[in-house]
Amino acid sequence: MSGFFGCISKNYCTNDVFYGTDYNSHLGTKKAGMAVQNHKGIQYVIHSIENNYFRAKFESELPKLSGTSGIGIISDMQSQPLVFHSHLGKFAIATVGKISNKKELEERILKKQRHFTDTGGEEVNETELAALLIDEEETLTNGIKNFFNLMKGSCSILILTEKGIYAARDKLGRTPIILGKNDVGYALSSESMAFYNLGYETEHYLGPGEILHVTADGYEQMAKPGNKMQICSFLWVYYGFPASYYEKINVEDCRYKCGAALAKNDNTDADLISGIPDSGIGHAIGFANEKNIPYKRAFVKYTPTWPRSFMPQNQKMRDLVARMKLIPIKEIIDGKKVVFLDDSIVRGTQLKDNTRKLFEEGAREVHIKIACPPLLFPCEYLNFSTSRTRLELAGRTAIKDFKGTDNIDLKPYLNDQSEEYATMIEQIKKRLNITSLQFQKIDDLIDAIGLPKKQLCTHCWDNSSYS
Repeated sequence: MSGFFGCISKNYCTNDVFYGTDYNSHLGTKKAGMAVQNHKGIQYVIHSIENNYFRAKFESELPKLSGTSGIGIISDMQSQPLVFHSHLGKFAIATVGKISNKKELEERILKKQRHFTDTGGEEVNETELAALLIDEEETLTNGIKNFFNLMKGSCSILILTEKGIYAARDKLGRTPIILGKNDVGYALSSESMAFYNLGYETEHYLGPGEILHVTADGYEQMAKPGNKMQICSFLWVYYGFPASYYEKINVEDCRYKCGAALAKNDNTDADLISGIPDSGIGHAIGFANEKNIPYKRAFVKYTPTWPRSFMPQNQKMRDLVARMKLIPIKEIIDGKKVVFLDDSIVRGTQLKDNTRKLFEEGAREVHIKIACPPLLFPCEYLNFSTSRTRLELAGRTAIKDFKGTDNIDLKPYLNDQSEEYATMIEQIKKRLNITSLQFQKIDDLIDAIGLPKKQLCTHCWDNSSYS
């Protein structure tokens, strides 16, 4: 997905940029970068973090990145922030999201006899593409509007200039930007929890399409928010850090409510409730409290050297990471009927491996509860499951298993009361080799988040979204 952090202050704020960016590390593990504005202009550094953590790679760079304003990003796909020198001045830009019509926009640039640089990837860097489209207009604000009007998908932006930081939330607000404030300046972050230990208080949640220009003395709204929003529901289910808030709604509290909703629709006889670390834990506690069944840690997670399992680009490495970092506790599992909660099932490979471990450690029964509905449509707006074809999604695989194809009308499989839905869930259960399987109802998920459905992106589950 990626996550970024920016800061502008009356004092030097490089450490705030460094630690604030690090607080977004759970959102990506491929590339990272920092850029600061100082008396030398814009200084920047980009590193691969696939084999190491952000702090370890960037701590030694801090002496040469001293400044009173800066931005940093943890990126799951591309090298950034990138620095541009154009008729709009010199600026550094970082983006979070996915441009769905990238080829079309590349052709637009090339037809105007402009060019792209080689930034180390096989494809054009989406952040560079955004910058070139912004550069078509006479001001940064109009340039951002131009980019938003031309692109499809989702893209939020931070731009560092010598006169301040521009922050622009994507047109439909699928990814958040939150503004924080302290006594000497402001910060901007994908995750609000980055503010707390750095001494900032949440000042403002940017709306969809809203553009701010932020200085150490204040901020100016350059474009008002639009009246349509479809923020990614997965922020609460999976991506988000438990202490963060989006649209003033806390992640962990939402997960408790998701778990409680699953429990209200459940009649499983169980000895204990547990969760797949980390994001499954909040859901499991909510389930356990509602059912009044003990919550216990049947799995513990060894985190010091293992990144999040969905991030490595190679599938074999993702599976290895998932297998190595979770360790079962036999004394808790042996002879017990266990209910396990997880945030989602993408392919199901990791969950199948984890449930196998439970049976090997003596579990009598393993009941799996999933905090969201079945994933049937690859994400078109962020980088979640973008390496998967639709047939790699567990639900689509199950449909193909009993229908011989998934090239059919999927509407019956979206209805959790239909025979087709029940057959799909039963097929997934058989592939996982578990006692029972239950998915969240989409209406219960929406209620747990607490926003109207029209303000949430639920494309992964029901193929609905604004264009």
